[in-house]
Amino acid sequence: MTIQRLYLLVAVAAIGLLEIYFLNISGKLRLLFPIGVGMGLALYHAAFGFTASYRRAFVDKDLTGISAQMIMLAVAMILFAPVLAKGEIFGYGVGGAVAPVGVSMVTGAFIFGLGMQLASGCGSGTLFTAGGGNLRMMIVLVFFCVGGFWGSLDLASWQKLPGFGALSLGETLGWNRAIILQLGVLLAIYLGLRWLGATNRRSLWFDGKFQPKQLLVGPWPLLLSALLLALFNWLTLIVAGHPWSVTWAFALWAAKAAVVLGWDPASSGFWTGGFQERALNRSVLDDVTSVMNFGIMLGAFLAASLSGKISPRLDIGWRSLVSAIIGGLLLGYGARLAYGCNIGAFFSGVASTSLHGWVWIIAALIGNWLGIKLRPVFHLPNAELR
Repeated sequence: MTIQRLYLLVAVAAIGLLEIYFLNISGKLRLLFPIGVGMGLALYHAAFGFTASYRRAFVDKDLTGISAQMIMLAVAMILFAPVLAKGEIFGYGVGGAVAPVGVSMVTGAFIFGLGMQLASGCGSGTLFTAGGGNLRMMIVLVFFCVGGFWGSLDLASWQKLPGFGALSLGETLGWNRAIILQLGVLLAIYLGLRWLGATNRRSLWFDGKFQPKQLLVGPWPLLLSALLLALFNWLTLIVAGHPWSVTWAFALWAAKAAVVLGWDPASSGFWTGGFQERALNRSVLDDVTSVMNFGIMLGAFLAASLSGKISPRLDIGWRSLVSAIIGGLLLGYGARLAYGCNIGAFFSGVASTSLHGWVWIIAALIGNWLGIKLRPVFHLPNAELR
């Protein structure tokens, strides 16, 4: 592939101008924005997606993507533990992604998992594919935002359903025991899947002879991306004071659009008072999650231009369009109920030793299984190109 120089120029200019802006307004954002750009590069160049990995595992018994995720989780939890155990770094407080477990959370995770397969993307997957120029995924992103806003309006009702509080295994069992326990669970899951006949059918590292230019134009191996994403999440924890999250920003963007259209935030308890109201009244360029999401999209756009893969297609069939809309709405609504997506709830949750992260993935995988069964209705293939 040939480097697309015009797109590359646009990507570099946009990244450079935003970084100059953040240099002048915030020490935190000037660091988090380039971390987001790095995430976008790592996600795009390795096509590091959760949705396709689960589909390959269910349909083909291909464990490659799952194996990469397990390594990413293991590295992240080992990096997180000393910081979270201390509760601060460089004199600043830090906290993990720990959330309650209940009917609302489990239902949200299931809905999100279903939406993953209908949308053909997850939280991070939607960002990097849309940023890389995929028009269908841009549609998914729009309805992801709408669904997140819708979920925020209904959240209070869902939270009245049975559940129990947030539980950090690190704080309950001790950090060393919690990490050993979680590493043991990951190993047991891997061995169990191997016993069921699943295997790594693709390489986790560079195939054949390594070419230095691959670091620039891709593709990257899944293992490299997994290690980098674990490192970037750890850096996010240190700089932001909390782990990587994605979907809060989507609800915020839709809420801001709703205000422009005449919606009154005072009509919603979720958007009245506290962090949510402050975020709604500020620029999105002051919101940590939004800034990192913009960085991910621009990082993916940079990676796509370097690999020569930006080629927007307008020929989206009506079934694919319908599945993008439904999938996006399910992703947004489910993420709001479940306190996050595959990143904020699962990746960051498990890395923080939160029980809700483990419960989330169980419910989401059930939703993924159902979504895989429904994909043919929308003429979405379950067999991956090889």
